[in-house]
Amino acid sequence: MINKRLISEIGPSIRYVRKNAVCQWMMLVLNIAVTGSLCVLLAAILEGKRIEAGQLAAAVLFWSAAIVLRWKLSCMAAVYGEKASHEVKQQLRDKIYRKLLQLGGSYHEQAATSEIIQVSVEGVDQLESYFSGYLPQFFYSMAAPLTLFAVLLFFNWKGALVLFLCVPLIPVSIAAVQTFAKKLLSRYWGRYTSLGDHFLENLQGLTTLKIYQADAKRQEKMNREAEEFRRITMKVLTMQLNSITIMDLVAFGGAALGIALAVYDYRSGALTLQGTLLTILLAAEFFIPMRTLGSYFHIAMNGMAASDKIFHLLDLETEAKGTDTLHQDPFPIIFDHVNFSYDQKKQVLRDLCLELKQRSFTAVVGESGCGKSTTASLLAGELSRYDGRICFGNHDLRQLSEKEHRKFVTKVTHRSYLFSGSVRDNLLMADPDADDEKLWEVLEKVQLSSFLKQEKGLDTLLSEQGANLSGGQRQRLALARALLHDTQIYIFDEATSNIDVESETIIMTLIEQLAETKTVLMITHRLANVVKADCIYVMKDGAVAEAGTMSSLLKQDGSFARLWETQQNLENYGKENVNEKR
Repeated sequence: MINKRLISEIGPSIRYVRKNAVCQWMMLVLNIAVTGSLCVLLAAILEGKRIEAGQLAAAVLFWSAAIVLRWKLSCMAAVYGEKASHEVKQQLRDKIYRKLLQLGGSYHEQAATSEIIQVSVEGVDQLESYFSGYLPQFFYSMAAPLTLFAVLLFFNWKGALVLFLCVPLIPVSIAAVQTFAKKLLSRYWGRYTSLGDHFLENLQGLTTLKIYQADAKRQEKMNREAEEFRRITMKVLTMQLNSITIMDLVAFGGAALGIALAVYDYRSGALTLQGTLLTILLAAEFFIPMRTLGSYFHIAMNGMAASDKIFHLLDLETEAKGTDTLHQDPFPIIFDHVNFSYDQKKQVLRDLCLELKQRSFTAVVGESGCGKSTTASLLAGELSRYDGRICFGNHDLRQLSEKEHRKFVTKVTHRSYLFSGSVRDNLLMADPDADDEKLWEVLEKVQLSSFLKQEKGLDTLLSEQGANLSGGQRQRLALARALLHDTQIYIFDEATSNIDVESETIIMTLIEQLAETKTVLMITHRLANVVKADCIYVMKDGAVAEAGTMSSLLKQDGSFARLWETQQNLENYGKENVNEKR
């Protein structure tokens, strides 16, 4: 159970594995030396020979030194095991993180977030045990029987040969259950991933479940899944226990056979007492390393299953990134007959054609599910695998490096993430070189400076996702961070959803001002926010149904006009109710 690719992926760490195995081998050599000296003394005593005091003192001194040295070697082996596991964890998580960076925002197209978390945490931890425990033991188990055979061959060649030939029976027994074990562990990891995925989903949607009193039903479902996971876990444990039992029978049986043969040869006069004693005392040593390796069988299988999951993630296809660079002068953005599908079945975008002129305010509107946000995600580089062309001036988006793309595009959504930490930390993500004056300047623009000065200023701490701020404050802080980034293109995807009127007004004023010097794309369902847009695209069924300014679209009396009328009637309805109550 050696995965060559796995070993090659963490090349530098293998040196600690080898050093661990060498330390164990040196401890075996010491055991053989101590056992040999003990057999000499015992044979002399049993044969009635006189033992000199100097001989006994020398033996005791040698045994004491061997014990101290063995303890030192044991400590060194533990240290090397710890170093191997530490480097393996660091290297694998670094590879996974780099892979996610390569996939970018499109990673969720190919892998679930919960699966990635489990692979990065539990999967890597399984391989930690594989490299610190199983792998060093594997190399040691190969060397130990050969060493013992070479030593015992000089004293009892028959017994040495029998013991040596019985050793492979342990890996044969391991191989006998390996096929079943591999399938079982594959099911185990599948259940484990599914359980974690559903638990995370329920945790994130706990408030919703409570509102609709659906938490009990979800709990029952989780209990059923947990029970299924318990059953398969018990099958894994039973398999491990059975495999250990089989290995014990082979080990004890092999050692007993070697000892019986040695005793028979001694009684027949074919073997000396010293050789007999040495065979008896070393017989178990032939099987202990391989038996210990067998006890690591479940670690090895878990490691193999985890490595399959990790390599599946590392092997996810990534689109080749270009190397083109963009000029700093403003340029138009063109969607040229773009088609996109999430599952290769239902088309989300159909032959989409639109243009964002430089230094302009462009809006994309339409009913839910028409493809508005998908358009924004494509432009932001969060989605890939589209057909057609998205052009930044004369450059195809596919020909741009990711770094170059990020230099020119900033996206703000209604779910823009705020990290735990200070306000300063969150702002400096956009511009690490910005001084406090610059930070306060953007906070003043979004009208957050007064509020923060009443708190701890730039050192005001944010909880997870900025939960200690109001919805409007979170969105304005996200906008302040976006302004610091100072890119040529800004995308606002429902950036004014679910916030108070005051915050909405502040944000829209800034967006309109931003469009004077930047290329702005706004995705919104609220048509009142696009009144001043230079161009409005109305999407329907993944394509552009209408395009023009506010006035021209209203004159067409088409989809936009109907949406506008519906929203105006809704707002007027609210005003009428207020007036009636007055």
